[in-house]
Amino acid sequence: MIPARTPQERPRPYLKSGIYTLRKAVLTLGKRALPPRSTALGRALHEWRTSLIADLGGVDTISTQQLALVDLAVRTKLLVDSLDAYVLGMPSPVNRQRRCLHPVVRERASLVGQLQSILRDLGLERRTKALDLAAELAALHRQSAPASPPPATAESVSEGHE
Repeated sequence: MIPARTPQERPRPYLKSGIYTLRKAVLTLGKRALPPRSTALGRALHEWRTSLIADLGGVDTISTQQLALVDLAVRTKLLVDSLDAYVLGMPSPVNRQRRCLHPVVRERASLVGQLQSILRDLGLERRTKALDLAAELAALHRQSAPASPPPATAESVSEGHE
């Protein structure tokens, strides 16, 4: 007969995804929970945020509410990407004993729905920056125009006639 094991000796029957820890950190710390730009993940998230703001028309045209939604979308994308990496590393997304999806897969699906909702609120169409061509051309003309020519002196006039 096999001796009964204590709960501490039994192998863990589930895998820890870390989603609840990550979600709690993001909710508590907000933007400070994002990885720094020195990491590959931080650079990818910053690049995605920058391109999302550019698609909305740039920093100058985006409202405060839209900026808050962009920050929320970046944090949600971090959670979704983390869950994607975890789920893809699992041997199977289906619990064989219960014949259903693991809860982390359902949690990922709800986060994807939340990210879709945020992006839908921001708008699906790409917005271009409003260009004021006259003002930009005037600014370029002022930058490229040389300073007024130096006044003609007696020496330069006499040199020109020789």
